[in-house]
Amino acid sequence: MSKKVLILVIVIAGLLTTLGTVLLARVQGQPSETKQSAATDDWPVPDIGQLPNDKFGQMVRFGKELMEKTPKYLGPEAADPSKRYAGNNLDCTSCHPDGGTRKFVNPFVGNFADFPQYRAREDAVGTIEDRINGCMERSMNGRPLPLDSVEMKAMTAYLKFMSTGVPVGKAIAGRGTPKLELIDRAADPVKGKEVYGQFCVQCHGENGQGKRVGKIGDGQGYQIPPLWGPDSYNTGAGVYHVTLLARFVKAAMQGRPGQPQPELSIEQAFDVAAFVDSMPRPQKANLEADFPARKNKPVDSDFPPYLPGISPTQHKYGPFKPLLDERAKVYGETPQG
Repeated sequence: MSKKVLILVIVIAGLLTTLGTVLLARVQGQPSETKQSAATDDWPVPDIGQLPNDKFGQMVRFGKELMEKTPKYLGPEAADPSKRYAGNNLDCTSCHPDGGTRKFVNPFVGNFADFPQYRAREDAVGTIEDRINGCMERSMNGRPLPLDSVEMKAMTAYLKFMSTGVPVGKAIAGRGTPKLELIDRAADPVKGKEVYGQFCVQCHGENGQGKRVGKIGDGQGYQIPPLWGPDSYNTGAGVYHVTLLARFVKAAMQGRPGQPQPELSIEQAFDVAAFVDSMPRPQKANLEADFPARKNKPVDSDFPPYLPGISPTQHKYGPFKPLLDERAKVYGETPQG
């Protein structure tokens, strides 16, 4: 056999091996690789397509599948009733879009490297599993996943993968959501309803119901998540705080690179957040137990205990700057966490 023929045989064999691996993955029903934000020098998004098909790679891919198709596996319409840990049909990626890779919109990139960490809501050090279950009980309006469940292991494996190469304690620009300057007035739900009608209603619906992938009962969840009502987040979720929802809305409304959306002003973001959080939704029990170190309680929490002389309405909608001053007077120290 000539040298040229030998090289050609090797190349063809390699191509056939690659094709066979792809076809085998499809036959075995491995999760599809969906859109993720591109990695850059300052935004270290790992490429899940480069993971081998070993035990760890399979677990990471299942974790991504759980994050993106949460209702199918863990929602109230899941095929296995024993797995119905979520109380609504939201995906984890409803709050962490593009598989948790989009900058400034609550990405997963680098999160795993932060845990264990101090959690102000509990006034205790928590693990990454605690953080996942916090979302399960609040944003997902459900109950905690067992720590030894395959679902919990898969989610933590995916989060670990999303911190590939990120040193413990390293600050990465693009984490969380950008802070906004507090407005000097109360956030206004009436004005927010106008903002919603102008910018949000086309996608999220007149009644905030979102758009389902299929039909009720099929476990496919939503193309566009509901913003209020029985299938949305409960009053214990982080975005039930107007300041946090305003930050999320403003960042998310800017869209992806190459797919710009109308950019809201800071006042519009606060007002539409006030409107959305004024609408009916599931109630989280025992909220008074949150933030046992009261100096840590966010000033935009509308549950007791309240700052002296401050109404629940002002706690919910503001203005928030005077509340920060009052909290400093009452507790005399900077909140932790």
